[in-house]
Amino acid sequence: MTAPYGGKLVNLVAQGEERSGLARRASELVSLQLTPRALCDLELLATGAFSPLDRFMGKADAERVAAEMRLAGGTLFPIAITLPADRIEGIEGREVALRTAHNNLVGWMKVEEAYEWRGDAGDREGRFRLSGPLRVLDLPQHPDFPTLRRTPSEVRRLLAAMGRTNVVAFQTRRAIRSGHAESIQDAARETKASLLIQIVAGMIAPGDAAHHARVRAWQQQVEQQFDPSHTLLNLLPLATRAAGAREALWHAIVQRNFGASHFLMEPGEACELSNLHRAEVGIQAMPCDAMAHWEEERSEAAVDGRKGFCIWFTGLPSSGKSTIAQALIGMLMEHGRQVTVLDGDVVRTHLSKGLGFSREDRDTNILRIGFVASEIVRHQGAVICAAVSPYRHTRDQARAMVASHAPNPDAFIEVFVDTPAEECQRRDVKGYYAQAREGKIKGFTGVDDPYEAPLAPEIRLSTTGTTAAQNAERIVEFLQARGLLG
Repeated sequence: MTAPYGGKLVNLVAQGEERSGLARRASELVSLQLTPRALCDLELLATGAFSPLDRFMGKADAERVAAEMRLAGGTLFPIAITLPADRIEGIEGREVALRTAHNNLVGWMKVEEAYEWRGDAGDREGRFRLSGPLRVLDLPQHPDFPTLRRTPSEVRRLLAAMGRTNVVAFQTRRAIRSGHAESIQDAARETKASLLIQIVAGMIAPGDAAHHARVRAWQQQVEQQFDPSHTLLNLLPLATRAAGAREALWHAIVQRNFGASHFLMEPGEACELSNLHRAEVGIQAMPCDAMAHWEEERSEAAVDGRKGFCIWFTGLPSSGKSTIAQALIGMLMEHGRQVTVLDGDVVRTHLSKGLGFSREDRDTNILRIGFVASEIVRHQGAVICAAVSPYRHTRDQARAMVASHAPNPDAFIEVFVDTPAEECQRRDVKGYYAQAREGKIKGFTGVDDPYEAPLAPEIRLSTTGTTAAQNAERIVEFLQARGLLG
């Protein structure tokens, strides 16, 4: 097969004792929350999709890439892969813990460079950039389509087993009509190649639909019209840049790292630049003009016959409600449902701005969430509510509100995230429990304000010894058993 770009596949995923040691140290380090785009970039850096890069670019690399499409050492690379930061005071020369927006630890970095950055096409995040040695402790978790999410090394092994030297990669962010399958297969037949179909499932262009509908459409077409012995469907967590010809060349490099010898390009992508640098990139770009007309994804909300439902998460602060909710969102979208999320912290920032934490204000906040949820359910929507909601009576009022608006009587599903207070305090990265016990915060649920656990929740979850994905799968199975999810 075609060798990776630069000669070898980079692997930044820490294993064994190295991973354990870095994870232990992370709690003492300065934390940097990654933007959605940086999280996509981190995953592809870690698994070698951006080989030969082994870190986010330093200033010399990034500036030459922006000006000449080359790294400082001369290697062709068209897009600056940089790590944004809003400020750099006290960071340069130190180790930092890389975290998701939900504070989940994903990586470690020693900041050797911290520099101001103007940006290039599609790069407008933050004023500064960071670079240095990088290790990834846990790849970002994707609960949707887990069997289709493979690293470059995993894809290469599967393609090698198909027994063909050539591989045609087709990368797409669109759905497909059945008539287009023949055009793609013709490219593979012409080159006597296996076919790698890469569906973009990261950050896509504004206005593009979420990837779930596209994936289901492609799964159906591959099963019906493609040769399964020489076709591989994969999801690519790529944050696109809308960078024109540079982007097309960048995609070609990524596909080479996944094992491709040929790159079949979507209509409208610039093939000329990729073929101009074909000798350096080591992959041949193939235009796909026959596929000029694409089918638009239909609105999921317009599908008739769906039942609305409300998943109401309750539990102590830091019990894991939001983490399970995030895992559940992807699984529901995989089953064709668009989901509205009413997170307690976000609601207080907007819908309930100005409310305090007296019992009356807490009840008002929960009833506002319940009202919005009831309206969503009334219109056959799916809604996830993740709030502490400490008082049993108020939760019952929210249940009654949803039930009165829902066409189906079983639309309200109370999910009790039953995590012991000691474990919640251990997970509390913001230190609220400790501040409450020291008297710095008054009326904190679970310390000096009561939490009234549900007496008969539809679902009770444990988060000790069980992953968020496993808990989310339990909820999906419950919804399917009730006929609320296809």
